[in-house]
Amino acid sequence: MEERLIKVGITHGDINGIGYEVILKTLSDARIAELCTPVIYGSSKIAAYHRKALELPAVNLSIIAQAEDAGANRVNMINCVDDETKVELCQSTTAAGAAAYQALEAAVADLKRGAVDVLVTAPINKHNIQNEQFHFPGHTEYLEECFGGQGKKALMILMKDNLRVALVTGHVPLAQVASKITLEDIVSKLRIFNHSLKQDFGIVRPRIAVLSLNPHAGDSGLLGKEEEEIIVPAIREAEKKGVMAFGPYAADGFFGSQMYEKFDGVLAMYHDQGLAPFKTLAMEDGINYTAGLSVVRTSPAHGTAYDIAGQNVASEESFRQALYAALDIYRNRTRYREATANPLRKQYFDKGGDNEKLDLTKEEDE
Repeated sequence: MEERLIKVGITHGDINGIGYEVILKTLSDARIAELCTPVIYGSSKIAAYHRKALELPAVNLSIIAQAEDAGANRVNMINCVDDETKVELCQSTTAAGAAAYQALEAAVADLKRGAVDVLVTAPINKHNIQNEQFHFPGHTEYLEECFGGQGKKALMILMKDNLRVALVTGHVPLAQVASKITLEDIVSKLRIFNHSLKQDFGIVRPRIAVLSLNPHAGDSGLLGKEEEEIIVPAIREAEKKGVMAFGPYAADGFFGSQMYEKFDGVLAMYHDQGLAPFKTLAMEDGINYTAGLSVVRTSPAHGTAYDIAGQNVASEESFRQALYAALDIYRNRTRYREATANPLRKQYFDKGGDNEKLDLTKEEDE
């Protein structure tokens, strides 16, 4: 039986940035529609404006009313933004924020009901998108609110090839980082990371490096005690729960000596500690993955890039890789579910005759 193509919901992001440029450049390759079924949430009128203004290759958009109508081997578009919405390239506007939210809201609603399989989001402006419904620092926190039922927590993973960097604290002011670092939170993030590496990336026994908070990993308490009092105990606690965690490593030497190549994942303590070196290594084609939730969402690692919007110089490579990653992760999750569904129960019998059974099928990272 022929495999059904994965249906990819794509949100257009901030209409004054490079979102439509990277989307249209990616989808102008006809082979993409052979790999998956793209469904863009946005505006065909705004898409046409960008294509004409930037002299981009033509992309034939099939306008549909609902995701269920999406056809294979074509690029589908759901109009969910007012046609009168004005594009003002390179500018942050209220209208652009409203358009970004409308597309995101429509795509998330379809993702919830299974009308699309995965979500790929173009960059938003975290300031102009704020409204009564969206009061979050970014996509990650919003999606956690939408899909984080039963205590599920989202984990931001920045990735390129085998380099995967996750964060203990995300969009938090630097002055608040130290107070947000707790043993419980580090253990929780390590367990989510560990499970994602298994489920989403097919790594049987993931090795995770943990970075320190302070320079030189605290220098035995001379430069800070968080390593001795919080991070090291958290690593030991995570190990008891089946996580192979190592560290803490001083961030500068860790990346400078390319030690990250020895691990399947790296857990950084705060945003710029992990993302500054990551983007130095992978800005052009790195991607952002929201792990820990029941759905798959990826995005390019860059922002709206107002400074180059409208110039036809933006690279679509990061967006393309985000789309490919969403497909790979969806397939990996499917295989993982199939492999772990109703596993054969391993039962050992006491030779003494009382037939006492010991169940060894429990997941170590449940």
